[in-house]
Amino acid sequence: MARKRKTKHFYGVVSTLFIFTFVIALASFVLSKLGFQAYKTSIDNGVLNDSLIIVNNIFSVQGLRYIVGNTITNFKNFEPLVLIIISLIGIGIWEKSGFLDAVFSKGKKIKFGVVIFLTLLVGIMSSVIGEYSYVFLIPLVGVLYKYLNRSPILGILIVFIGITLGYGTGIIFNYNDYSLGLLTEAAAIVDVDQNYTFRLLSTIYIMIASTILLAYIAYLAISHFLVPKFPKKQEIEEEELQYSKKGLRLALLSGLLGVLVVIYMVTDVKLPGAGILLDNSASTYIAKLFSKTSPFREGLVAIIVLIMMMMGFVYGKISGNIKTSNEYSLGLSKNFENLGYVFVLMFFASQMLAILEWTNLGQVVLARLITLMSSLKFSGIALIISFFLIVIIASILVPDTYTKWELMSSTIVPLFMRSNITPDFTQFIFKVADAVGKAISPFFIYFIIVLAFLEKYRSDDKKEISLFNIMKMLFPTILIIAIFWILFISLWYLIGLPIGIGTYTTL
Repeated sequence: MARKRKTKHFYGVVSTLFIFTFVIALASFVLSKLGFQAYKTSIDNGVLNDSLIIVNNIFSVQGLRYIVGNTITNFKNFEPLVLIIISLIGIGIWEKSGFLDAVFSKGKKIKFGVVIFLTLLVGIMSSVIGEYSYVFLIPLVGVLYKYLNRSPILGILIVFIGITLGYGTGIIFNYNDYSLGLLTEAAAIVDVDQNYTFRLLSTIYIMIASTILLAYIAYLAISHFLVPKFPKKQEIEEEELQYSKKGLRLALLSGLLGVLVVIYMVTDVKLPGAGILLDNSASTYIAKLFSKTSPFREGLVAIIVLIMMMMGFVYGKISGNIKTSNEYSLGLSKNFENLGYVFVLMFFASQMLAILEWTNLGQVVLARLITLMSSLKFSGIALIISFFLIVIIASILVPDTYTKWELMSSTIVPLFMRSNITPDFTQFIFKVADAVGKAISPFFIYFIIVLAFLEKYRSDDKKEISLFNIMKMLFPTILIIAIFWILFISLWYLIGLPIGIGTYTTL
């Protein structure tokens, strides 16, 4: 009976994806017949150009041909699924070898409030590696909370909040800041200030301050709204694993050695073997490191997993938890237990998102919102708050950060500059509002991946894992953080503190 109930819950998630896909298709049919369209402003070779965007009807001949002809391609090219599979290999051998048990065995003595805060802080700071943070931290934190005899579901939800809502900030800048900054710079130059230059450290002060405050505010909200929904202790069946202090020391040493080798290969100096993982055609170091053609960026997940496999092998051999090559091979697949539905969910999610993108629904709605924003006669705090809310709404249908800013920056950046607000502060507002919007978007792929992992750890058949159920659980925390961001940004603007090195909120 328990198996039937679990299957029913799983089918509920799949059914929800079906419903969303049908709603998207129906909306594309209705809006295309009504002639729903919009103009988007883009920058081509330093010149502003307007182009028409229309809603494509998925029920048309072209739409049906797209569905039939691209179903396999959509799933095959679905990158998040591939990355999740690769990351689970490394986490699996860590768990099988006993390495995780050895590292986290003393974690039970730490106060749970500290664990929550650290989970949030790590999630926020992980933005330095972009969306790869979801790939590793979601499954890893689930395992960690299991070792701490806490609900893995709670741990996954906490780290999802940390990564997603902290994606717009962080202790240091990342490639996302750089790529968005190029769009910001182009928008400022083309219409207002030809001398403007975007600098990566232009928002470093506000990023550091907001990271610490965000982690604390999120900790308070989670402790009050989310933690009480889960039992204080989660009974689990533990596998008998041997502890080896020597194995742990050597495993950490091997991991450090692997990291140092990688650091050397991404060092931009003229030494043998140095810089071989960089894109040397790029002009700045961060672009060399994280550009779309950078070997480091393309192979980052594989690099991390190889280091994890090496550490797991060292610890497993020395501790005696892994005695044969067959045990090692089985350990690599340990974390794939009860994950068959991940592949099913990802299949239907890939089709839903591909159809949404093909219909242009998100882009047309976003272009309409940009037009609305530019028509408002607001300035100062009113302009900031209205922009913040519009970005949240836009992020629900268009979760991709770069796509949104590519459409918005050419209009929004000049609009804010004419209201005496710097492009750097405008970009920061956009990033944090985008993070809030993605956290409540059913079209954000990593939210769907979270649902899959929650189902893996659900032991109580009375607790339903569904899109709406999880959103209901997360909504109070997300709302509090959204209010925090509005107040934080507004106060920083009113006080006029510098947001980075040589940069302020106003021109």
